[in-house]
Amino acid sequence: MKMIEAIIKPYKLEEVRDALGELGVTGMTVTEVRGFNRLKRSVEHLRSRENTFDLLPKIRIEVVVPDRAVESTVAAVVKSARTGKTGDGKIFVARIEQAVRIRTEETGDKAI
Repeated sequence: MKMIEAIIKPYKLEEVRDALGELGVTGMTVTEVRGFNRLKRSVEHLRSRENTFDLLPKIRIEVVVPDRAVESTVAAVVKSARTGKTGDGKIFVARIEQAVRIRTEETGDKAI
């Protein structure tokens, strides 16, 4: 099993969620986070005003998938979250040693 963590722009959440749903991903954790990119500061135009942000709002999505689904899951996130502009985000993939569904005590792939 692998955990895929994606940091994306907030307005891309629905597109990413829909793309993952089409793959059969049945659960995810979504967290509102803040961060900065290589530029350290960002200038965005909101309501016809120029605003400078040190920490930009982002969304962190975490999903755990079987090893066989990693490539398709990552590809779906990239395709649905990409705008081609600075700040599109990052994806991290980490190995998960064990998963347990608390309610049924199922383990491994059955738990996800």
